[in-house]
Amino acid sequence: MLTIDPNKISTAKLQGYLQSAIAPRPIAFASTIDKNGNPNLSPFSFFNIFSANPPVLVFSPARRVRDNSIKHTLINCQDTKQVVINVVNYDMVQQMSLSSTEYGEGVNEFEKAGLTAIPSEIVKPYRVAESPVQFECKVNQIIPLGTEGGAGNMIICEVVKIHISELVLDADGIVDPIKIDLVSRLGGNWYSRANKGLFEVEKPLATLGIGVDAIPDFVKQSHVFKGNDLGKLGNVEALPTEEEITIFVKQNFEVKGVLSADDEMKKFQLAKEYLDNNEALTAWKVLLAKQ
Repeated sequence: MLTIDPNKISTAKLQGYLQSAIAPRPIAFASTIDKNGNPNLSPFSFFNIFSANPPVLVFSPARRVRDNSIKHTLINCQDTKQVVINVVNYDMVQQMSLSSTEYGEGVNEFEKAGLTAIPSEIVKPYRVAESPVQFECKVNQIIPLGTEGGAGNMIICEVVKIHISELVLDADGIVDPIKIDLVSRLGGNWYSRANKGLFEVEKPLATLGIGVDAIPDFVKQSHVFKGNDLGKLGNVEALPTEEEITIFVKQNFEVKGVLSADDEMKKFQLAKEYLDNNEALTAWKVLLAKQ
């Protein structure tokens, strides 16, 4: 058996062991606002329920291992003492992942991830309309767990309002575990789908993805691409160049045939096939190819 002294390995390696062994973990999709009212949205898998009376949720934005900096979510919770915890189901997992990209201060992750911000009833942070359950919370306490990179900050928040989509309820008004289709986090790129098993979501780029807000309307309005598809398209660092597209079309007879038929729906469906195989850049080449 491998035996490890936590003090004798790097924090990054230790974190990898912890995240892989203590899993699957539910995901807190935390919506906050800064003191100027700018929204922020970010997922955290150090999260769970800790009390029912009062209803208390706890999640932990950790200090970044690479430079010991702290995240906007933590700063906003310190400043405003409010947060909305949105649960994550399979239909939105790619968009959730894209929102974890570290965009600069003031960038709206709702727009970048292509998610819909709706007003809360009690707290000021917005809710994620696509999330099947949303918890409006007041922050009761924040407990720093350390001062070095990788140290967590326990945010203890009390639920003051719950919103549940009727689409995930059974005949008795109880949350149906099949209908809600929750996902959870493991180590590396691995996730678990509650009613299906393991699957992978590629981590967002170290550089910034273009975001769903940069996807042309003709793609978003096609009704072929769902939220997860848009999340994959928005996670590319840059769109392919005209030269790259031209070379791709010349080498791909199937694309040539679709373009010759001048059938936009077939073009969308072909791009969708590439997305289903996690070939987002190739999907973009199909979408942007011209007859």
